[in-house]
Amino acid sequence: MPLARSWVETANAPDCPFPLNNLPYGVFSVEGSPPRCGVAIGDQVLDLTGLEADGHLRIATTPTLVAPSWNALMALGPDTWRALREKLTRMLDESEGEGAREIITPYLGPLSNVTLHMPFTVTEYTDFYASRHHATNVGTMFRGAENALPPNWLHIPIGYNGRASSVIVSGTDIRRPWGQVKAPEARQPTFSASARFDYELELGAIVGTSSQRPLTVAEADAMIFGYVLLNDWSARDIQAWEYQPLGPFQAKATATSISPWIVTAQALDGFRRPVPPRSYAPLPYLKEPHDTLFDIALEVDLARDGGVTALTRTNYAEMYYSSAQQLAHHASSGCPMRPGDLLGSGTISGPERENRGSLLELSWGGSDPFETHAGPRRFLEDGDEIVMRGAALGDGYQIGFGECRGRVLSALEDPFGRAT
Repeated sequence: MPLARSWVETANAPDCPFPLNNLPYGVFSVEGSPPRCGVAIGDQVLDLTGLEADGHLRIATTPTLVAPSWNALMALGPDTWRALREKLTRMLDESEGEGAREIITPYLGPLSNVTLHMPFTVTEYTDFYASRHHATNVGTMFRGAENALPPNWLHIPIGYNGRASSVIVSGTDIRRPWGQVKAPEARQPTFSASARFDYELELGAIVGTSSQRPLTVAEADAMIFGYVLLNDWSARDIQAWEYQPLGPFQAKATATSISPWIVTAQALDGFRRPVPPRSYAPLPYLKEPHDTLFDIALEVDLARDGGVTALTRTNYAEMYYSSAQQLAHHASSGCPMRPGDLLGSGTISGPERENRGSLLELSWGGSDPFETHAGPRRFLEDGDEIVMRGAALGDGYQIGFGECRGRVLSALEDPFGRAT
């Protein structure tokens, strides 16, 4: 698919993450105004709440973009999603007449002047463990290469239910957590600040419509409204002590950062890729009727003291299970799904060291420090900022996600009382 040209000239630059082909959705505010729903185009944001309120954008019989989130629009379903995207594309296409441009222009403003907020209300949050490279690396560290993957891993998308309350928008600082940890040689655990705090590079899928029954992969794929970058912050020392027999708990409860722009599933349609070759044929309910992974180049940098070090360079197409398969499995028991449910892909890693999506892998559990401009890293230090970016790369354009940022703050001196 070629670049769709817009009369917003900055949207036509090859390095612009928000061309007319993209049109990601977010929630923004400017100084002195309440948050509003908007769409990014070039270096501008278009105020859709204002357009709808003033009668220039009709989505449904009643106003849809009143609340500062996209949940109400999601709940209207795929036909409405497509119709809105088509309307916005026509409004911003370079062939649009001058009269229409005059109507739309007052609702545009520079992205540099806005504050971005959570783009939707997270109703539930589930995180998966779906990269074979990541699972093999982690399993090899803890169980040896011959037992790296648990017996069920090649048959089932493994996941756990996380905390919706922990999901925060990019740019929010992350406080190093306290928790119960136990050194291998120690007789008793202690309660202390995590010394092995980590990032995990993931893609988050946002469920747009409700279900009350099992779903096919095709039905699940059609229910996904869009995608965000996701950082599953992880306290590895807390995790190592608590995870058996029920899996992660407090190690993953500190925070989960997401990028502020929802890249719609429609914008990514031209970048679909098949899942990798299987060791075993999936059970019928997990079979794909079409490609459900995407070719999305992903990167993670460590920023500190004015310098930047590349940590991870990988691609979402490396995943063993797609978000559609994860959603189909999640619903297979009849588990209700709702608009705003968030599914984390699991850490996205590839075959080489530079493709590893966490410091746990990059430093091989801390035994092989990873060199950065700020010194060697086994795990994150206070003041480190993790910056994630992603884009599907087209011919002369890109479908970008923007950034997912988070800076690590020192742990509270007194987690139960006086320190703030």
